[in-house]
Amino acid sequence: QVQLVESGGGLVQPGGSLRLSCAASGFTFSRCDMRWFRQAPGKERELVASLSIDGRTNYKDSVKGRFTISRDNAKKTVYLQMDILNPEDTAVYYCNARGPWGMGWGKETLVTVSS
Repeated sequence: QVQLVESGGGLVQPGGSLRLSCAASGFTFSRCDMRWFRQAPGKERELVASLSIDGRTNYKDSVKGRFTISRDNAKKTVYLQMDILNPEDTAVYYCNARGPWGMGWGKETLVTVSS
């Protein structure tokens, strides 16, 4: 059974940092592209960052230079380091795995950037 469990969200002040984690189980993690999406109130879900199995990364323009996606295949975990956060980053963040077997979603973790 595919499981993705996010953690690391919370309340942070503008300019601060958070690191999201997503622990995977139930599938061959090293053979999956991993992605982070987010959905802000009243907006559609959007792709924030992706990391392919061969190490290629891709970022939404507004987070380039501030967010970093990484993975630890031994721990079956993907991370999203978020620096210089601003209120526009406030959203529910979702982990996503895409592999030969299909696609899976984590539940969510809430990030709130506010003073």
